[in-house]
Amino acid sequence: MTFRVLDPTAGETATTGQRAPRLATLEGKTVGFISNGKVGTKGFFAHLEKILREEYGVAKVVSRTKSNYSAPADAHIVAEIKQWDAVVSGIGD
Repeated sequence: MTFRVLDPTAGETATTGQRAPRLATLEGKTVGFISNGKVGTKGFFAHLEKILREEYGVAKVVSRTKSNYSAPADAHIVAEIKQWDAVVSGIGD
């Protein structure tokens, strides 16, 4: 018996980068949320924003939604990430 393993990924492999240094605190920081656009992210991100502001002193939360839930984030969203101190990416299935 022979097993064939198929790779379902499409397109080119994304380039790998380095992780950003860990923040000492979230107080006064800007956190970006990137949603896949599905309904389940709305309540989750709303609750997370409340916790981040009230318990961790986050100054600003920026919310963005991808144009296609199954594709990488849009180029304009990726470009904007550099302005944020931290990013949370979520799916709503």
